[in-house]
Amino acid sequence: MTTPRPRERPADTADKGTDSPATRYAAARWRSQFPQLADFSSRLSFDLDDFQIEACQGLERGSGVLVCAPTGAGKTIVGEFAVHLALSKGRKCFYTTPIKALSNQKFHDLVAVHGADKVGLLTGDTVINGEAPVVVMTTEVLRNMLYARSATLEGLGFVVMDEVHYLADRFRGAVWEEVIIHLPASVSLVSLSATVSNAEEFADWLVSLRGHTEVVVSEHRPVPLWQHIMVGRRLFDLFATEGDDRTEVHPQLMRHIREQERRLGYDRRGRMRRPRPPYRSDVIAKLDSEALLPAIVFIFSRAACDAAVSQCLLDGLRLTDPGEEAEIARVANARVAHISTSDLNALGYYPFLDGLQRGLAAHHAGLLPVFKEIVEELFAAGLVKVVFATETLALGINMPARTVVLERLVKYNGEEHVDLTPGEYTQLTGRAGRRGIDIEGHAVTIWGADVDPRHVAGLASTRTYPLNSSFSPSYNMAINLIATLGTDKSRELLSSSFAQFQADRTVVGLAEQARAARRAAGEFDPLISCDRGDFEEYFALRMAATDREKRASRQRKADARTDARASLARLRVGDVIRIPAGRRAGLAVVLDPGLSRAGRDGEQRPLVLTEARWAGRLAGSAFPQAVEALARIKVPKHFNHRNPALRRDLSAALRAAAATAPGAVERGRRRRAGDDPELEKLRAQLRAHPCHECPDVNEHARQANRRQRLLSDYERLQTKVNRRSGSLARTFDRVRDMLSDYGYIASGTVTDAGRVLSRIWSESDLLVAECVREGVWDGLSAPELAAVASIVLYESRRDADMSPALPKGNVASAVAATLRRFDAIHADESRHGLSLTGEPDLGFVWPMYRWARGEPLAKVLAAGDGPDGSMPAGDFVRWARQTIDLLGQLASAAGPSSPLYSTALAAADAVRRGVVADS
Repeated sequence: MTTPRPRERPADTADKGTDSPATRYAAARWRSQFPQLADFSSRLSFDLDDFQIEACQGLERGSGVLVCAPTGAGKTIVGEFAVHLALSKGRKCFYTTPIKALSNQKFHDLVAVHGADKVGLLTGDTVINGEAPVVVMTTEVLRNMLYARSATLEGLGFVVMDEVHYLADRFRGAVWEEVIIHLPASVSLVSLSATVSNAEEFADWLVSLRGHTEVVVSEHRPVPLWQHIMVGRRLFDLFATEGDDRTEVHPQLMRHIREQERRLGYDRRGRMRRPRPPYRSDVIAKLDSEALLPAIVFIFSRAACDAAVSQCLLDGLRLTDPGEEAEIARVANARVAHISTSDLNALGYYPFLDGLQRGLAAHHAGLLPVFKEIVEELFAAGLVKVVFATETLALGINMPARTVVLERLVKYNGEEHVDLTPGEYTQLTGRAGRRGIDIEGHAVTIWGADVDPRHVAGLASTRTYPLNSSFSPSYNMAINLIATLGTDKSRELLSSSFAQFQADRTVVGLAEQARAARRAAGEFDPLISCDRGDFEEYFALRMAATDREKRASRQRKADARTDARASLARLRVGDVIRIPAGRRAGLAVVLDPGLSRAGRDGEQRPLVLTEARWAGRLAGSAFPQAVEALARIKVPKHFNHRNPALRRDLSAALRAAAATAPGAVERGRRRRAGDDPELEKLRAQLRAHPCHECPDVNEHARQANRRQRLLSDYERLQTKVNRRSGSLARTFDRVRDMLSDYGYIASGTVTDAGRVLSRIWSESDLLVAECVREGVWDGLSAPELAAVASIVLYESRRDADMSPALPKGNVASAVAATLRRFDAIHADESRHGLSLTGEPDLGFVWPMYRWARGEPLAKVLAAGDGPDGSMPAGDFVRWARQTIDLLGQLASAAGPSSPLYSTALAAADAVRRGVVADS
């Protein structure tokens, strides 16, 4: 491995006045042409890079700018210059970010430069000096202001959209496009993005929408990044050479890995044995010995991040001296001085502090916000040396390190485990190398059975990160567009989105591909000519017979699934069954048949306990055929499947009962091909056709198959062309029709009910509006309303019990009524070809109810839906803050004359206490 050189100040931040005469002349020239930029740069302690100068010059010329540059390159300087320009011109500047943490960070940065009187903060639940000339806000806040035509928009001259590539986010990306589309043409837009490969395409859209936009792209990292692979306790350079032309993996690394694989050998099945990953304490010790700390170790699991800190502590790792320990304790204790001792105990503060004092910490969304802020402050100060973090840390938070370590190149995306993309790899490793401190950064990947250095090299060298739109109309968007612009102009506006812009561009290429497929299919016409008869007719019979056989096979499988569903419906609590295959194969006892919580497709998900003491819900796919009870055992009333001792006792009873149980009787329908008269008829027609006896029939069929594949390609491509042309406008029409059916729009005009919907920004906006309109949540107390409202926004992080116990009385009744409204909306959406409203999740009802009633934090966190029945403090605070946001929307939507108004405000106040208020 290349040994790091001593730390020194990089050239890009060297003292001014050391450049050549030619450089000083060029700088003097642009300073005379751009006086505002000259004034701005004179206040900085470092010289601007070329891409920063180019972008700032474009802004001073009055153009919008799109800046694409790597993480840590200094894109935000351009946004800060927009702030400077606005103040110098007596205009306003809004600085938007995707998340509140970034907004808070930028707010403090700008206050430090311009003073508290000139800078404000708006993040939905936080309002500080909202009418200041410079306001930092989340993008959702600006979107809502544009729809409401807020007076705060008066005098707006500049909008900075930091991390604008966030518009690709499938959950919140549409907000960015809404803002860009709705911003007045007089506003100069500053778009700051990570490096993307289709910057010109994005800029072309901005030009078509907002006029002249200058594109500034820089792929230069101010601090060079070295790539490494750690094999055991040895650290190797990934590339044979460094520089822009890096392609060849270092031969010494490959030789060592082959040697390790030979030592590992193979198992009985011929598979290479998996290497044991190095201890995390060994990894950190190696980095420390190579002068590569501070480091961020990315682990794509919250629990694993916490476990990593615990492992290092158990191994006796200590990275701080007594003076640093004392300073860490002083900073941390000052930040939590307002939190009670009982709450600190509930939050696990003292083990957290022990890790900090040894220079180690975890950083993830499950941490209490103030804990995360402590970690960020101490890491930035060089007191915490190693942070084990999830990928959320890569999104803009200012926590650069000398080294970034990736334990794996696979992450869980909420649905399945997937490989890191080149863009994600670049975003994560981009944290390595602190500008102004390090002369180089380092990215280290831990070698394992699923890590191929050639794959890592591909991730590190790929420069293709396309930015693709996730924009699609929602109910709230549609109602606000119609209220503002009317139906026709709303359709036109949607057609001007980046999503439609990209779709229209692809239509041209797809149409040409379709035509090419049709021409190629025509070339096979003479090859299937048969002198015995009409081969196209004969081939059509063969295709029909094949399709019929496939349909029969599918029908047999469907019959088996039907049998399986019917058998699941017969299950009762205490039935002993056999899971036929998969990870959970073996005996299990039914704890809850799951009839009341069947999924949208009607699939029943029984809750079971297996012989191995695993408890959880099984998908219907776990039972491909009918399942029968082998025996029956008694399950204690109020059995808690999260209790390990109870699981152990019941699994013992399960094994004892199954030992004497008779075998299961399999039921199921069986069909033979001969049972299908239509298929027999097709086969008879084939045998009677004159082409059937042709000696070249198989060759003709082979050519006909190739022709048919091309024709299928043509039809598939033509369908895509038809679907993508005006696709967003068609989706808008479906949303509009749905809103008309529900009475939110009448004769193209927004009704009173529609105006209620226009104030609801939840992803379940229509469901919330329906509950308000129909009085589903009327008559609830403040704690009850907070608990019930949480079900339309909460999302369980894992496959938890979807039918938890609920507070009896009003809460249970209101939840049931809300679920009935969801079922009706879901059915209507299916009829309209839509899928916009998510299924309510009941996992946060008890924690929210207890918290709003004033119960202590420890009891509230113990009422969560985690695997051990608890909830991480960070998750609790985040969902509680979102509940406060929704309660504020309810009050605004219902209006002061509604009884829901005062209850919603009281509920928000009840939730806004303790650690929630402190956050």
